[in-house]
Amino acid sequence: MKMLETQRKENAIIVGIVTSRHQRGIAKEYLDELEQLAYTAGVTILHRIIQERDSISPATYIGIGKVREIGELVANEKIDLVIFDDDLSPVQLRNLEKIIMCKILDRTGLILDIFASRAKTKEAMTQVELAQLQYLLPRLTRQWTHLSKQYGGVGTKGPGEQQIETDRRAIRARISHLKQKLESIGKEREVQRKRRKHHIRAAMVGYTNVGKSTLLKLMSGADILIEDRLFATLDTTVRQVMLAPNKIILLSDTVGFIRKLPSNLIASFKSTLAETIEADILLHVVDISHPHFEEQISVVKETLVDLEAADKPMVMVFNKIDKLNDRSLINELKKKYDSSVFISAERGINISSLTEILLDMIDHSTTEQTILISQSDYRLVARLHEFAEIVDKEYENDSIRIRFRIDRKNTEKLHKLMGKKTVERTSIH
Repeated sequence: MKMLETQRKENAIIVGIVTSRHQRGIAKEYLDELEQLAYTAGVTILHRIIQERDSISPATYIGIGKVREIGELVANEKIDLVIFDDDLSPVQLRNLEKIIMCKILDRTGLILDIFASRAKTKEAMTQVELAQLQYLLPRLTRQWTHLSKQYGGVGTKGPGEQQIETDRRAIRARISHLKQKLESIGKEREVQRKRRKHHIRAAMVGYTNVGKSTLLKLMSGADILIEDRLFATLDTTVRQVMLAPNKIILLSDTVGFIRKLPSNLIASFKSTLAETIEADILLHVVDISHPHFEEQISVVKETLVDLEAADKPMVMVFNKIDKLNDRSLINELKKKYDSSVFISAERGINISSLTEILLDMIDHSTTEQTILISQSDYRLVARLHEFAEIVDKEYENDSIRIRFRIDRKNTEKLHKLMGKKTVERTSIH
């Protein structure tokens, strides 16, 4: 999938709407985030427009008078791009294109463009192309057909001119092929996860740009990309973290969530997000210094519900306390969230408290056991390696004494595996 690079920094107008269901302050916050998304995509915002209406226009999103006003502004100032804060229907897009003579994007289109720029691995590129084609399919218009030739730049990365100029049947065939490809990649990931099954797995979730990668780098000591931009991380990064002697977890970081995250992206990134779905513990990282962090918490929780991962054991990790002006907020949040910790990943503040919470959660979710078996029973040893962490082995004549740590949810599986054999010693933590 060939990317078309922006030759110069494009300029844009961003457009939001305030209806009876939304307060103006919330609409402004949404537009602030849209501006940050545009910045991430390399776009300069020249104008911000918010229109108050009773409801969104099914024909043009905003009022027709405001559409004409934007059209004149585009023509007079040679604006490259107009970005709307909500998804535009195919009808809205076609009607807007008749009056506004430049590229038109909605929030989803912009997010998909950023993902296309950030995708580096085979899996991420496949996931993004699939989401882009599913988004594009109902929006094939005359302007879209020649978009790459006419404009280039933001909003045209990804599938590219070749796919856009094909008919819907060809695009559906491509979508089918990409789904099969992702299914194959998903099976490879499943094999990788099975190899790591005996380790406790923790996954970091959170809004985009809250400091998850910084925290992973700090705890693992690994060299990880850190950028102060939205969606710096697309691919899952898994690193080994030693919390204490013989206490190792696998900590993963993946794509951050955001308001109105396109459903196509969630579906396409299912194999990547499987690390979250299958994790034993979730670390919900929150930027406590953000003025709307509680709304961001709600967005993450809603996304976890969509992923069917909302019921997992979770630690609320409030990050960036060094940037907090009102420290009394910490006491309020401690009362609200039982399992919470307050840190600064950038400055390494209070990381020991996070480590203690994780150790405590591991101890309460696992049991350490010892069994004496014959050395000839190598199949049992191999099976034990699949779902338990081997702590120690001692050879005694023709027998092996194996000490292992196992998740409580796997104890029934252990008993079936052992059959008539008995566990010699069990220490419950």
